[in-house]
Amino acid sequence: MRNKITRKYAILGIGILLLLTTTALIAATDEPYIFGLLIVGDHNDHVRSHAFYEGGKYAEDMIPGTKMIYIEKVNPTDRPNISIPMLVDDMVEKGARLIIASSSDMKDGILEAAKKHPEVYFIHVFGDDVLSGNAPKNLSNLVGRIEYGKMMAGFTAALTTQTGKIGYLGPLVNQETRLMAVSCYLGARYAWEKVLKQDPKELKFQVSWIGYWFNIPGVTIDPIETAQDFFNTGYDVVISDIETKAAVMVAKQKNQEGKAVWAIPVDYIDACRGAAEVCLGVPYFNWGPGYIQLMKAAMSGHWQSKWLSMEPDWKDIGNHDMSAVGFVAGPALSADAQKHLAIFIKDLESKKVKLFKGPLNYQDGSPFLKSGQTASDKQLWQMDQLLSGMTGPSQAEITE
Repeated sequence: MRNKITRKYAILGIGILLLLTTTALIAATDEPYIFGLLIVGDHNDHVRSHAFYEGGKYAEDMIPGTKMIYIEKVNPTDRPNISIPMLVDDMVEKGARLIIASSSDMKDGILEAAKKHPEVYFIHVFGDDVLSGNAPKNLSNLVGRIEYGKMMAGFTAALTTQTGKIGYLGPLVNQETRLMAVSCYLGARYAWEKVLKQDPKELKFQVSWIGYWFNIPGVTIDPIETAQDFFNTGYDVVISDIETKAAVMVAKQKNQEGKAVWAIPVDYIDACRGAAEVCLGVPYFNWGPGYIQLMKAAMSGHWQSKWLSMEPDWKDIGNHDMSAVGFVAGPALSADAQKHLAIFIKDLESKKVKLFKGPLNYQDGSPFLKSGQTASDKQLWQMDQLLSGMTGPSQAEITE
């Protein structure tokens, strides 16, 4: 009898303990899981920063109990003398348990902040600290397979140009932006040589860097002037990777003056808005799925410092829930070019086309990839030059 009573109270005690534990967990979930986002430009700029912001809102909507806080205009002009660690400190004070840094040039600051706050998780988009072995345990890198969307951009540019001259309007010079420029060139060269059956030596691909993600008067080269220079010197397609719509707006102006010119803006699905008559399309990023994957790992206690490289959903690259990289054809892209683009995308999916396969040489003639060699992630992210066939500087003429 005594054993039965003892067992009864033991079971009752366990039940009370479980009830208290469950109640505590429910109470804990009443507090939102706050995550922070640092973006270079305006959160609604309809280009690159907008895509990062929308990815955060998507994650907030898809993961119950989360709340996003963000700081926009994280750049030397809008926030002089304000460092990344200072902004992170502010977010941590506001309760942020995970922080997303959305630009490769935040690398040093976010690494310092991650070491200072080991209890906070960090996602550095377009960083390479995990690849290089420098990442602390609380930092992961997130990249979309940037090369695919940019290959598609270059491909459509080459199919459209009537002069054989393509301009690339680039931001600052670093590993990320060199990869973007090179990927555009390889896509253009493939279309020029394999689809149009033209001599690749006759394709002109000029790279011009302005010095930052957008114009800083007195510091950078004016992107509007650069775009005008392209169009005024016979370049009839300009691919832009800066965080403004300068290229498409200048193209629209030239089109209204009677010139046959086109442009490809940067990284946001709706970037053709306002310039449909000259917009060939947009390679864009969909950051929500990547944010969610890493956030869930942090929230569930299964976090591991990792290099998360996300490919397009090849079956449906426009799938907002699955595809990290997409390309939307613009109103100005011809029906014939769209047919060729669809074939090109299928060939990328099947690996029938491998544009980062040697032989490929750097601008100075030294080998980047030997014959038959396919580039690894590390090789792609550690290119220190543009490729042979491209014109323009491989290194920064304006410091970051």
